[in-house]
This record gives sequence, structure tokens and C-alpha cells, in this order.
Amino acid sequence: MTTKIKVAFATSDGQHVNQHFGAAGMFAIYLVDAGGSRPVETIRFREQKMDGDEDKLAAKITALDGCAAVHVQAIGPSAINRLGVEGIQAITVAPGAKIASLLDSLIRALDRGPEGWLAGAIARGERRADKGRFDKMAEEGWEEGEEE
Repeated sequence: MTTKIKVAFATSDGQHVNQHFGAAGMFAIYLVDAGGSRPVETIRFREQKMDGDEDKLAAKITALDGCAAVHVQAIGPSAINRLGVEGIQAITVAPGAKIASLLDSLIRALDRGPEGWLAGAIARGERRADKGRFDKMAEEGWEEGEEE
């Protein structure tokens, strides 16, 4: 089975990570596996100020549903915590980092076997994909046996 992850990049031009999470005007979303990457979605937001208003974070976090990580130029601690609750890793990169280079790094990491945050993100994704496992167990039922 090929491991695939969705990752997001806070960008204004689709080429570089150059946006603060809270004020990001756009997220470029890619699907990545050991064989390569492909863009799957571009999410745009109205221009927003970095004013500490946390209400604007909810829409951004919801838009990233299913992503393993979001690459940003900067991000506040509250946003990091809220993303973490949703199983999304916030990754701060150097201003102007090239999205293509970051994708290449992810592809190589998936090819050699993920470690660190990437291994954790994959495990969370597998658990999320198997949300119905407890419902299945309940439907099967069980019998309590006598102890031997």
C-alpha cells in the first residue's frame, strides 16, 4: 500500500511559502507519495490582518481538513495548538521557501520511510480513516467466557 498524504502551503503566488498562517490569503494543497506530488486544490481567503482575532482561524483550520501538515512562514501558538487538536502539523519554514523543494523533501522522506512528525501524521491519518472500527466491533458483539 502506498502512503499518501495531503499537505498545505501558505502562499500568495503558488510557488513560495510566504504567508503567516492567520493572514494567509491562499493555501496550495498537494497530494504527496513516494512517487511524486500533484496539486489537488487551491483555497483562497479574503485579505486578513494579523490582529490576534482568533475567530478567523476556524475557517482556515476547517479548510485544511484531511491535511497532514501546513507549511507557513510564521504562525502563532494558539493556531499551532488548534491545528494539533485536528491532527495537522504546523511547519514553519524560511521566508520564501520554494514549494517545489519542500515537496521534493517530502517525497524523499516518504520513499525512505517516514520519521518524526511525518510518521506521526501518517499514523493519525490511518486512525482517522478507520474511525468506524469501534462501531464494527459493537455490531459483531462478543461473549464473555469463563476464566480458565
